[in-house]
Amino acid sequence: MADLAESSGVAKATISKIEREEISPTAVTLVRLAAAFDLTLAGLLVRAEGNGDRLSRAADQPLWRDPKTGYLRRQVFNNPDHPVEIVQVDLPAGREVVLPPASYAHIRQVVWVLVGDLVIVEGGERHDLGAGDCLGFGPPSEVTLANETTSTCTYLVVLSRT
Repeated sequence: MADLAESSGVAKATISKIEREEISPTAVTLVRLAAAFDLTLAGLLVRAEGNGDRLSRAADQPLWRDPKTGYLRRQVFNNPDHPVEIVQVDLPAGREVVLPPASYAHIRQVVWVLVGDLVIVEGGERHDLGAGDCLGFGPPSEVTLANETTSTCTYLVVLSRT
């Protein structure tokens, strides 16, 4: 546990509470833990939940809500034997998620806004996206995903492992 805490930057006490199901981890915490195992967030969740079929039925797609932001994540598709993952996110009004550069190691990622507006700040560069807009991410850097509006923003994340 000490090695995991050191490599992830997550406190041992927090890891222990997650293991004992005393707390629900935030998106940022899960991303840091996944990166410590050289996994994407989806890869970590798929291993924890035992999923990984080629067919991903809507009723079986895992949902997870970030307790800090209310961010709702649907794992649309993930299979350990396939290089592409698809995630749908509902980001509530007035909320943001800041993800560390480790979140983007060994992957290439595209965000496609389905409903609403999304601000992405990637490595200090701001991108304002509306419904239908799509952004391909550059080299790994800190990324902020923000909904500065009064309505929920829904977007897809499509990523491939490199």
